[in-house]
Amino acid sequence: MAETTFNAAVIGAGLAGCEAALQLAKRGIKVKLYEMRPKKMTGAHTTQNLAEFVCSNSLGSLDVTNASGLLKKEMSLLGSFLIEIAKSVALPAGNALAIDREMFSQKVQNLIESNENIELIREEVTKIPTDIPVIVASGPLTSDELADDIKSFTGSEHLHFFDAIAPIVEKDSIDFDKAFYASRYDKGEASYINCPMNKKEYEKFYDILINAPRIELKEFEKNAKFFESCLPIEVLASRGVDTLRFGPMKPVGLVDKRTNAENYAVVQLRQDNQSATMYNLVGFQTNLKWGSQKELLHSIPGLENANILRYGVMHRNTFINSPKLLDATLQCRKRKDLFFAGQITGTEGYTESIATGMLAGINMSRFLSGENLLELPKITMLGALTHYISDNDQKHFQPINSNWGIVEELNVDRKIKKNKKLKTEMLSNRSLEYFL
Repeated sequence: MAETTFNAAVIGAGLAGCEAALQLAKRGIKVKLYEMRPKKMTGAHTTQNLAEFVCSNSLGSLDVTNASGLLKKEMSLLGSFLIEIAKSVALPAGNALAIDREMFSQKVQNLIESNENIELIREEVTKIPTDIPVIVASGPLTSDELADDIKSFTGSEHLHFFDAIAPIVEKDSIDFDKAFYASRYDKGEASYINCPMNKKEYEKFYDILINAPRIELKEFEKNAKFFESCLPIEVLASRGVDTLRFGPMKPVGLVDKRTNAENYAVVQLRQDNQSATMYNLVGFQTNLKWGSQKELLHSIPGLENANILRYGVMHRNTFINSPKLLDATLQCRKRKDLFFAGQITGTEGYTESIATGMLAGINMSRFLSGENLLELPKITMLGALTHYISDNDQKHFQPINSNWGIVEELNVDRKIKKNKKLKTEMLSNRSLEYFL
């Protein structure tokens, strides 16, 4: 019998890898799907199941006026396999999509193993294959050996191993009756947004921070070393009540020209995207639980009603510097038959992992057949996500999930922009009109 010819390889049988393999197989591409578990386990996975949900069993909202809900709808319209499987094993969770993990994994595995175009190979891949087109979907816990090879291929400055991420808020939700633009000592352009605090406001903020519950690091993360320059804000605060006032919240040189008041402390926000719709809190990388982060951020003058687009995190996460390496099609710029998908691209979240796996699978099949690759516009949630992680102008890339701040702005007046419900409805309708 003649040996079967495989047209592509997918490394990693998590959410992104399984979706990518199924998309390729659907289009007649023979696929080798590699998964190192159970021969080699990670510090977070507990089973050998394909597409294992490691933490929560929720994929977030199904409401299309929610960023994650719109992404799921777009994926359904593009033919995602795993989103439909998730819906088939859904549990009661209001308007969210929560699943039975074991049933989900089993259904995905059955679909993979019964597909004549997919061969599941249970072994570790330590180097990116060079003799076959490849989708790397090895996830945030990529093995050390493969990570070393990715580092060699991309350059050491383009591979990161530990996240220290500050929260991001939506600019339109900041109260500029309190916040003001200024640079320290008026040097350069006044591009920072500043939220001033008096002594009473700072003490309230400090009390919330110092008493807030933290997310427990997993055992394999506890050995990670934090750089002094990116310590969690709660660790800095534990060194003394005034530590933050002489560190990331120092007020010197920041004057609100409307009042000329001398502030007790100042929280600075830095522009995070080209369209200036997203701002991150400078020096606020944190490991606080999300509910506590929300309480803390909303205690800051000017951010009382801030729409939090991304919460801060501190955890082990292998990801490439996608803006320097990938196009919005998820194709590698320096090697055209190589695509990346899932959390290793710098996307966060279950839904986002499946979405990038789907797009990588679609585009690998188009590449192999000589068709134009699918590049979605920034008016769609998936297009906005892939454009964000491939934006070469980014200087300090950090992982992101789907959110309204990355989507192309509406050409409407500020009054509509301030109406959050109407704004998200219009953004959602604009995306769905593109697909329909």
